[in-house]
Amino acid sequence: MPHAKRRLGQHFLTDPRLLARIADALEAGPGDTVLEIGPGTGGLTAPLTLRAGKVIAIEKDGDLLPALRLRFPAVELIHADALEVDWHALIPPNGKGLLITGNIPYNITSPLIDKALLPPRPRRAVFLVQKEVADRVTAAPGTRDYGALSIGVQAVARAERLFTVPAGAFNPRPKVDSSLLRLTPLDHPLVADRERESFRTLVVGLFGFRRKQLLRGLRELTGWNAEAAASALEAAGIAQTLRPEVLDPAEFVRLHRTLVDGGWSLR
Repeated sequence: MPHAKRRLGQHFLTDPRLLARIADALEAGPGDTVLEIGPGTGGLTAPLTLRAGKVIAIEKDGDLLPALRLRFPAVELIHADALEVDWHALIPPNGKGLLITGNIPYNITSPLIDKALLPPRPRRAVFLVQKEVADRVTAAPGTRDYGALSIGVQAVARAERLFTVPAGAFNPRPKVDSSLLRLTPLDHPLVADRERESFRTLVVGLFGFRRKQLLRGLRELTGWNAEAAASALEAAGIAQTLRPEVLDPAEFVRLHRTLVDGGWSLR
């Protein structure tokens, strides 16, 4: 097995049973195009080629490409940084939508999830991520792991944590366990694409005052006086004594919509 490079966050998974379960979770068929992020030594690539009509793999480590090309001549291999490539430009003109998967390096997990949920979104994305990240993405309101990441993802996709992969299954062994995360974009996202950035500003800003009541958090975030902040919360149908961590994504969207319709600008 090639020597894993720490600077690239490489941890190779080789258990064929686990790799088959990951491929199955993507639910790819003969008519589908699958984009694999970071094929590494090709452990997941192999079962993907047995399920999908076309597999495209983006690998940053050029040292791995010769062996991958020799082993998978039918796979379209791209030597690039997955964060810098236009994924959707890779889809065949007659493709019915992209499926995305990969064992994601821990140091770029959040940016890759964010990119996967930018429009035009894939039909489905299945990522092997740090267990803590999967817990945060799928967390319910009022729980310890619930936060801005949970809301940002759940406002545009259904998030499922499917199963855990122990650290010992990887080579080299990471310090934490991983979990398989499946994201299925909603037919009708809760927040409009053109408003994602201002929505993110609101959510991240209020979670910066996680332990404070919404009235105070909104005042500190916006610089409004108590009367204006209370009026906005009342219009959104949200009690001012609640804390951000108990609002579900739909309630955050409703508050954001109230602010936008009222002409308020978040700084």
